Amino acid sequence: MANIDFQGKTYELDGDGFMLQPEAWNEELAAEIAKADGINELTENHWKVLRCIRENYEEKGIAPMVRVICKTSGLKLKEIYDLFPLGPARGACRVAGLPKPEGCV
Repeated sequence: MANIDFQGKTYELDGDGFMLQPEAWNEELAAEIAKADGINELTENHWKVLRCIRENYEEKGIAPMVRVICKTSGLKLKEIYDLFPLGPARGACRVAGLPKPEGCV
């Protein structure tokens, strides 16, 4: 288990860097996690994806399927990979503060 220290608080992460307490997530923390993944700035397109993921998680308790992310954000899968080089599950869900999605290797 790992931790991330940010703005005087410690957030618990699993061994793959996913938050163990997604309710503690906030947008400033998202930017910090993104930097650790090599994303220096979160653009409006990043936020479209992140909001879709967060809303789905808060409503259903799981990360959305990739096709839902594409449809909701209006972005193509390639564009999502351009935004989150680690992919929608490993990259975007991690920046969105979710626990590791089922089936994510």
